Amino acid sequence: MISFNGITKRYPSGREALSDLSLEIAAGEMVFLTGHSGAGKSTALKLIGRIELPTRGQLIVNGQSVGGLRNAMIPAYRRRIGMVFQDHKLLHDRSIWDNVALPLIISGTPRRELDKRVRAALDQVGLLGREGSFPVELSSGEQQRVGIARAVVSKPPILIADEPTGNLDPDLALEVMLLFKRFNEVGVTVVIASHDVHLIDQLGYRRISLTGGRLATSTQSQVHA
Repeated sequence: MISFNGITKRYPSGREALSDLSLEIAAGEMVFLTGHSGAGKSTALKLIGRIELPTRGQLIVNGQSVGGLRNAMIPAYRRRIGMVFQDHKLLHDRSIWDNVALPLIISGTPRRELDKRVRAALDQVGLLGREGSFPVELSSGEQQRVGIARAVVSKPPILIADEPTGNLDPDLALEVMLLFKRFNEVGVTVVIASHDVHLIDQLGYRRISLTGGRLATSTQSQVHA
């Protein structure tokens, strides 16, 4: 499903965020990328989302070489990857319905399907009935749930999340992680960058640790929450 083959990412400043990184993530797997700040976690996710391109090496996602995608193919590629961010990236002048519907509107989903899909996504994250609210009316945890609903409304086979619980207290953080677990249980491949090792250990999924842009360890816990 996702294969990093000798991936190096060097930014124009000269900083090398990833160095000869090789790893495999299977279809339907849920994994955590861990490591200190600057270890390369966010860069790895940006490469999967085709927000950045590798300097060297080959990244294969769903059988496609990400670096080889023509510009015209990128929108369709990104529709198959749901992205969740730490700071939510919600449109604060738009309702929750509008925020969640945005990927569908961009992709040209027929109007008659929009409401059904948006309501189903909000139901999955426990926010059905809040469609008319605005982000400012929601707690930080609820805003993160809206971000997750927006990421899954297109039913992507891959879901990536960059520090999705970084601004949440421990109880809310666990609730959000259990949401990702639920999506994984229905077959979605989930890749989460997180520094919260204690929380990750509670869940018991594979942990890929990066150090200085290189693979340090890959461990599999035996018990899932």
